Amino acid sequence: MGKTISEVGVKDLVGAGLTLEEAQDLERKLKDSISYGFGPREIWNEIMERKLLKPWHPHALHQLIYYSVYRNYDESIHGPPLYWFPSTYHSRCTNLGRLMETYGPRLLGASYKDPITSFRQFQQFSVEHPEIYWQLILNELSIQFSVPPQRILDTSDKSKRCGTWLPGAVLNIADCCLKPSNYLKKYDDSLAILWRDETLDDHNVERMTLKELREQVMLVANALDSTFCKGDAIAIDMPMTATAVIIYLAIVLAGLVVVSIADSFAPKEIAVRLHISNAKAIFTQDFIVRGGRRIPLYSRVVEAAPDKVVVIPATGNDLAVQLRDQDLSWKSFLLGACSLPRSNFYLPVYQPVDSVTNILFSSGTTGEPKAIPWTQLSPIRSATDSWTHLDVQTGDVLCWPTNLGWVVGPIILYSCFLSGATLALYHGSPLGRGFGKFVQDAGVTILGTVPSLVKTWKSTQCMDGLDWTKIKSFGSTGETSSIDDDLWLSSRASYKPVLECCGGTELAASYIYGNLLQPQAFGAFSSATMGTGFVILDENGNPYPDDQPCEGEVGLFPLYMGATNRLLNADHDEVYFKGMPMFKGWQLRRHGDILKRTVGGYLVVQGRADDTMNLGGIKTSSVEIERVCNHAEESVLETAAVSVAPPTGGPELLSVFVVLKEGFSIKPNDLKMKFSRAIQTNLNPLFKVSFVKIVPEFPRTASNKLLRRVLRDQIKKELQIQSKI
Repeated sequence: MGKTISEVGVKDLVGAGLTLEEAQDLERKLKDSISYGFGPREIWNEIMERKLLKPWHPHALHQLIYYSVYRNYDESIHGPPLYWFPSTYHSRCTNLGRLMETYGPRLLGASYKDPITSFRQFQQFSVEHPEIYWQLILNELSIQFSVPPQRILDTSDKSKRCGTWLPGAVLNIADCCLKPSNYLKKYDDSLAILWRDETLDDHNVERMTLKELREQVMLVANALDSTFCKGDAIAIDMPMTATAVIIYLAIVLAGLVVVSIADSFAPKEIAVRLHISNAKAIFTQDFIVRGGRRIPLYSRVVEAAPDKVVVIPATGNDLAVQLRDQDLSWKSFLLGACSLPRSNFYLPVYQPVDSVTNILFSSGTTGEPKAIPWTQLSPIRSATDSWTHLDVQTGDVLCWPTNLGWVVGPIILYSCFLSGATLALYHGSPLGRGFGKFVQDAGVTILGTVPSLVKTWKSTQCMDGLDWTKIKSFGSTGETSSIDDDLWLSSRASYKPVLECCGGTELAASYIYGNLLQPQAFGAFSSATMGTGFVILDENGNPYPDDQPCEGEVGLFPLYMGATNRLLNADHDEVYFKGMPMFKGWQLRRHGDILKRTVGGYLVVQGRADDTMNLGGIKTSSVEIERVCNHAEESVLETAAVSVAPPTGGPELLSVFVVLKEGFSIKPNDLKMKFSRAIQTNLNPLFKVSFVKIVPEFPRTASNKLLRRVLRDQIKKELQIQSKI
């Protein structure tokens, strides 16, 4: 057992990496912080306010203090341990806090207190009064209609499960991104994009103003006009560079439809997406430069047999590949537009708000990927979530390493340009120090991550010595976060909050998120997103009371602004509504997550509904098992838990796949005993591990989602072989 914070002494602090003099000084300050008899949360908050832990301190010290403070903390009584606490002053400086201070007293009446105290009440108001809430939001973002909506929401046609949002509205969402806004203090000379190439880590950061971005987008839009027809689908399969962003906006500005394809896909996967979308052409690069390697991309795209390819050079001005006859170099593609008298001017194509601007795809882990059309509502929803929860403001610099083939790419593009923030792009691998130096040099204020990326930074120590103190918050999505990895990440920026977000491509954003108006806990979500309502369902499909700690499948309220109401290659109703229960006269929308609501209302994703396992008649989730196993042995880097029934029938058997830390070795049977002991102590004494298999890495989708289905199939085959011996 470890020590409580009151038992931590100089010897422990030296063991965590401090010099004797530093340890003696910190011990005095720690003793002072706990001398008033506060509880763990208050002690931790005191340590934070006094800034006793520094970004350059060894991670072992941060671990020692955090885990010692919360050593005897009972989550079942008090909820999850909290590490970040908002102040009333700073809460009023956030986008959402300012909105609440302005309209809260009028909308909530005498019950309104301040942004922190009244957050949950205002969130509930946003769900119950969408017409009022979304009108306020439209006033705050850079949204300009050529024809304003007749109203915010029309629910008169009950056959439209999602309602009709902004009926009658006409606009061009790319035009909204490119126009100045006096209200947002977004001007022609404002910085729109910052970027740096991987091979130029010691060079200045490249810059593009809003005016320069607009002129580049209009140049490409003119070139598109001379080649394609309105409504054509045009694919993008390349890294998320400044040029890729320009192409994306130009396609939308010209009234065409972006087809998003991740640059990691094999030719077969590219071909499937081109076929489903009926894409007329595809923009790509000759190569991808990443991690010091040149990875062929054009050759992969050509193997998918597209009609036409426009190829951008990865480095320099000249291509490093020979093109097919029907394909064009970037230079040739732009040539016709450059000859126009006003090549940098283009009249946007204004369309109804429900016109399609982007076709994205689900991961496709179980057959053909779902083709998900984004309308012009989707970017508004994306930008709103970032504005309200991540607090993206004019003057912020947002960096989130991703790709336009995944939903986060378009989300951060719109989040920046509709909020007046600057988009920061690193043209290369985010795994190494070069990316971290770019974050420092670009003055990034909001850094987005995925948990596996943070795990790599932490294990390689590649970010040591860099200054990330300009960061005011982190975003995290894509998979379940590790508490210890988030502790490391937060400490790099003087304990700024890591705001977890979880949603889906079909939602255009998140349905649960952290925010700057509530205390935050590592690896947990503090609320539903603004405008989002949901219930947690028991095994019989009945909703638990909203204030009750519980665990079950989530059911979303269907009136979700920005969510899809159709799929291009599947039955939307069958995928998202069939079999879901009714709630207050509306059929709930399926999302597929299993959520745990804790004491205090925090939310933890327990995995997907199809990752639930039945062990001895008791339902539990893979994620819950994995959380325990990850901390059961120091040699473990990560685990994946699956359960399968024996070939001869009977209760499901729990199997745990393990990836070990580099340089560590341990026998599977030893891990099996340690995992079983940890699970029986922390989860249920009736659970036991039947198999442990050590593997070099886990199978994942291109978007980094763990493929437990593949692991489950592996175990099934091994059990079948054993049963025949």
